[in-house]
Amino acid sequence: MSVVPLPTRGEWLGDARDGSRALRVSWHTDRDCVVLSSWREDTCVATVRLGPTEAARLVAVLGEGIAASLAAGSAGTVAAETA
Repeated sequence: MSVVPLPTRGEWLGDARDGSRALRVSWHTDRDCVVLSSWREDTCVATVRLGPTEAARLVAVLGEGIAASLAAGSAGTVAAETA
């Protein structure tokens, strides 16, 4: 299996639990979707494609969760709890 190069609009995000896991987020303008892929070391173990509407819902959920975490004063404790 070959790995598609990360598009210009993309990012690698490390897992808070350990350095061997990561989430790759990449926007594919040619397919009008965002691809979320879960990685373990150099192996992709799962992918999810989201269209623009679903991607916007994901961003909203993340924003609401961050706002709630900050309001509760618990920012930074989530990573420690999931370790």
